[in-house]
Amino acid sequence: MSTPAPGSVMRGAVDLSSLRNRPTPPATGGAPAPTADAPATKLIFDVTDASFGDVLELSRTVPVVVDLWAEWCGPCKQLSPVLEKVVTELGGRVVLAKVDVDANPQLAQGFRAQSIPMVVALVAGQPVPLFTGAVPEQQVREVFAQLLQLAAQHGVTGTVPTGDESADADEPVEAPLPPLHAEAFAAIEEGDYPRAISAYERALAENPRDAEAAAGLGQVRLLNRVQDADLQQARAAAAAAPTDVEAQFLVADLDLAGGHVDDAFGRLLDLFAALPAEERAPVRARLLELFGIVGDDDARVLRARGRLASLLF
Repeated sequence: MSTPAPGSVMRGAVDLSSLRNRPTPPATGGAPAPTADAPATKLIFDVTDASFGDVLELSRTVPVVVDLWAEWCGPCKQLSPVLEKVVTELGGRVVLAKVDVDANPQLAQGFRAQSIPMVVALVAGQPVPLFTGAVPEQQVREVFAQLLQLAAQHGVTGTVPTGDESADADEPVEAPLPPLHAEAFAAIEEGDYPRAISAYERALAENPRDAEAAAGLGQVRLLNRVQDADLQQARAAAAAAPTDVEAQFLVADLDLAGGHVDDAFGRLLDLFAALPAEERAPVRARLLELFGIVGDDDARVLRARGRLASLLF
């Protein structure tokens, strides 16, 4: 089964015009009814033929993932919990609209749902194909990461409340930072990266399981390495010496610091593959350090880890 990449609008495949301006039915008292499937305050909600116009408007603020399903559909029951889990973990950056195709034939027809489960996104009112059929959780995460990138390109970067905001006022005041963490933060603010590195290293010596110190150490080491680097000179040096480890490290650092995560990982993985086995250890160590900076749950890290594993074995 192939998965369409988010980004191509389903030209000619979906006709939502008949549903775009459909009003939500008013309450009997004449005031607009807060419908059970209204999307305004929920991350996950049911949507109907009648309320779909509200969902299109919502997609101008936050990407909307549409899950077309039916009660009789076994794969739907496998996929829906996965979609709900991933959407919930994204904390309001994406919402999930669930469409029972049997109860909402106009939406089923509008999306040309020839088989289900069918998952489509809406970005700024435009449909974007995601996938059909039950797919693994990791694939869902990767597709959603691409969806967020696409949405950002179209200026759709809002969030919706997750329902946890009301508890903020009752939360206790944050505890002060441990002394060595506080020293590192102060040094970073002053631009004294070596002192910050020293503080984090001492924190880890005291507690090797200090995850915050480990993450901070990776970040400040990166800042220290790139602060005086010239990108054009670094790229020229790396191009002239494809297996020069330090030259490739510097460009990878600059790419990561500039937000070009896949480029940084790809450069180091290519270098790892090109080197003799006995010279690979420093490259693997640098990759693991950069993975920690980006975050182990990031889809780009997971992809790079997969390629690294294939190169190792």
